[in-house]
Amino acid sequence: MPEGHSVHRLARQFADCFAGQALAVSSPQGRFAAGAAALDGAVLEGARAHGKQLFLDFAGDRVLRSHLGLYGAWSFGGTERFRGASSIGAPRRIGEREDDDDAPADGPLSVPPPVGAVRVRLVGEEGWADLRGPSLCVIETRAEADAARARLGPDPLDPAADPEPFLTALARSRRPVGALLMDQAVVAGIGNIFRAESLFRRGVDPAAPGRSLDPATAEALWAENVALMRTGVRLGRIVTTDPVDRPGIPEERAWPDHAHYAYGRTGLPCRRCGTPVAAAPLEARTLYWCPSCQR
Repeated sequence: MPEGHSVHRLARQFADCFAGQALAVSSPQGRFAAGAAALDGAVLEGARAHGKQLFLDFAGDRVLRSHLGLYGAWSFGGTERFRGASSIGAPRRIGEREDDDDAPADGPLSVPPPVGAVRVRLVGEEGWADLRGPSLCVIETRAEADAARARLGPDPLDPAADPEPFLTALARSRRPVGALLMDQAVVAGIGNIFRAESLFRRGVDPAAPGRSLDPATAEALWAENVALMRTGVRLGRIVTTDPVDRPGIPEERAWPDHAHYAYGRTGLPCRRCGTPVAAAPLEARTLYWCPSCQR
């Protein structure tokens, strides 16, 4: 499932490439036909993200709110003047590509036929965006969208976020901290990778009840996710290991070949202490941790 950094990159791309334009909106798949008809021709006024949800604000008090879920992705294309990632979200084989080697020659926009089950297609002046496989895709008023956003926890990628609701939720809960980090009503945008890696980097046992964490540790866990997710936005991928200090090397090449300390490394030696990395299900998702480093 795409984590919060990907959705913030989506919001930035929509704002940069489509804001202020009247968009042609359609539903090639047909499952969003009525919603597409209601948005067709409307001006995109802005784009914002909160956690894993994307809010596209259209003129006329209309918001297209979407959640990519496990399999959703936005893909993009356009003239050679269109700049941005060609795909953001799942499936993993697509990833977030920044190249534009396949961009058509300079000239008028020519939109290709849709490929696959495209729920929504947005077409602007220089490019298009296709949404496939979302778990949520709805039109709401601004008030309805804001109410949905208010039900989410604070977003570590929001510069104005107040971490206090997150800290309070931890301090009051007997649930494992590993479960609380994945609860979008507690904190928005953290997925399985950021959960595993932030807990590892702070040496926190994922099974520890939230209320057992001292305030300094809880605050450090928030700060860790802020830092890791900001790096994900900059690089367009999740890298949670520390960069190699090599002067003159671009940031995207400053990390070692391995991207994670614990996530996906079941049975392999911990990169810090050598203890085999453990894995177990926790609320339907696989949790990874080092039994030694995270006592």
